[in-house]
Amino acid sequence: MKTLVNHRLFWPSAILAALLLANLLVNPSFFSISLMDGNLFGPLVDILRRAAPIVLVALGMTLVIATRGIDLSVGAVAAISGAWASMYIISSGDRLSVKVVLTAAGVALLMALVAGVWNGFLVSVLGIQPIVATLVLMTAGRGFAQIITSEKILYPDNSPAYKLIGGGYLLAVPFSILLAGGIFALTAVLTRKTALGTLIESVGVNPEASRLAGVRSRSITWTVYIFSAFCAGLAGLMLTSNSTSADPNSIGLFIELDAILAVVIGGTSLAGGRFSLAGTLIGAFIIEAMDAFVVIAISPRTTDVFKACVVVAVCVLQSPDARRVLFGRFRRRPPKEPAPVATRPAAPPPPQAPSSVDAAIATTPATVPSRGDVR
Repeated sequence: MKTLVNHRLFWPSAILAALLLANLLVNPSFFSISLMDGNLFGPLVDILRRAAPIVLVALGMTLVIATRGIDLSVGAVAAISGAWASMYIISSGDRLSVKVVLTAAGVALLMALVAGVWNGFLVSVLGIQPIVATLVLMTAGRGFAQIITSEKILYPDNSPAYKLIGGGYLLAVPFSILLAGGIFALTAVLTRKTALGTLIESVGVNPEASRLAGVRSRSITWTVYIFSAFCAGLAGLMLTSNSTSADPNSIGLFIELDAILAVVIGGTSLAGGRFSLAGTLIGAFIIEAMDAFVVIAISPRTTDVFKACVVVAVCVLQSPDARRVLFGRFRRRPPKEPAPVATRPAAPPPPQAPSSVDAAIATTPATVPSRGDVR
């Protein structure tokens, strides 16, 4: 039991279970899943679908944080990606064409990759602090998205192929869930079944020591920022596709904060080093479960306060020192052993007189053999 409680995923999983139970108490049909028109519907399906963009952004953020970095530009990159794809589909004049949608998504993801290359260049080559380097694109990215849309809200709502990315279904399951699950599985395989995960953790623990050991820390850092931007661009496509609108001021707004919260809740340290993709996934589900509970049980005015309390509770329960203070007094302490009684040391035995044999040996002179004896 002690090993289970000390596991890094125990308390996030317990908080997630408690939130789901709270939703069930407020809404008795919370766990119900129905099949309508061949597709799955229900509150749990909605939570998974809404959590898909956060899962994608949090995956990239996890690897960035594992290298002792941070990426504040993911919301702006999502805005750029969604704005470009929407603008291209609308301006093409053929919203029903699958080729147009694939071209729009491909160019949007390419722009996201360019943004990741820029962030990686500032951090790994120029040595700028990650929070400052990504803050540059966070500030300028939304302005660039407004330039793409000419400061207008675009509505690519007549494109079924584009609608599939964030709001469509495939095999009765929301396509966004399948897409996010595929990216998560691929990331888990690359980081846990190959040496990439170990290299990322080594760079996060000590970049200079990793470089001296032969690890290309600059390339590793560059790679994680590119991957983070790719995930953010894909999340931007999901968000604009699901809402059938592209507003540069609201696409991916504050999604970087939700991603960071998901990473921290999942047990990954902001100091870099070891990371947990499964913990990040649980953290994203916790955020969406909190939002669902707030909608049905709590006033919207207290939404941020409730979310902050849950996050603080998870972080406190993950701290070994805090658990020792909170639960230490409930543990059964072993009985105290009685103090040993001080006793006077026993007197040494009196010396004994040497025997006659010992005296004879002691008084007999030692003889040295002559040369003839040795021969």
